[in-house]
Amino acid sequence: MPTAHNTAQPGEFAKTVLMPGDPLRAKFIAETFLTDAKLVNNVRGIQGYTGTYKGVPVSVMASGMGMPSMGIYSYELFQFYDVDNIIRIGSAGAMTADLKLRSIVAAQAACTDSNFAHQYQLPGAFAPIASYELLETAVAIAREMGVTMPVGNVLSSDVFYDASGENAKWCKMGVLCAEMEAAALYCNAAATGKRALALLTISDNIVTGEDLSPEDRQTTFTQMMEIALNVAVKMAEKEKN
Repeated sequence: MPTAHNTAQPGEFAKTVLMPGDPLRAKFIAETFLTDAKLVNNVRGIQGYTGTYKGVPVSVMASGMGMPSMGIYSYELFQFYDVDNIIRIGSAGAMTADLKLRSIVAAQAACTDSNFAHQYQLPGAFAPIASYELLETAVAIAREMGVTMPVGNVLSSDVFYDASGENAKWCKMGVLCAEMEAAALYCNAAATGKRALALLTISDNIVTGEDLSPEDRQTTFTQMMEIALNVAVKMAEKEKN
């Protein structure tokens, strides 16, 4: 402590960390929502901030893109920085025409084409799932905000440009959208006995071809951010009680 990827000191991360993929989205959240936000890590430009939201300490740090990157940063936060909850707040590509741009999906579970879980040498296929406590809390908060938030299975893929065209088959199994990090996050949470959840805003639709600009992805996913921030507040309240 600190690690090769994180120069924060012990105690500089809150118990709940929001993790967008994009470092600029982390900066946007810190500047827009947190009070007295302090930059606690910037190794490789992976910005991490800690401040308060509604009087509760909250951190936000980027994960970078893909499961290897998420695997490193989430593991270090869980294992070395005593973080209890990580909420991924990312973008995803809808795999059904019914999901409109800027819709928010809660990832109850994450299918994957990655070999990430092979490291555990389990005698079968591990099913990466979210923390029910975080998921239930997020669903209740979304309902209070009047936000319709589908809950279901997502695909965490190692491949963004799918040359095989095979990813569309997941839709037949009820998979809602595709992203690149949740499965690794859920594996790390299970391995360390911590809690994780992925909230995903639809940034493009694989079926219809619609998509949002990079700037929109960075600065307009505010409903998802507010849901995650309020989950952090609720978890802090539960800890006190």
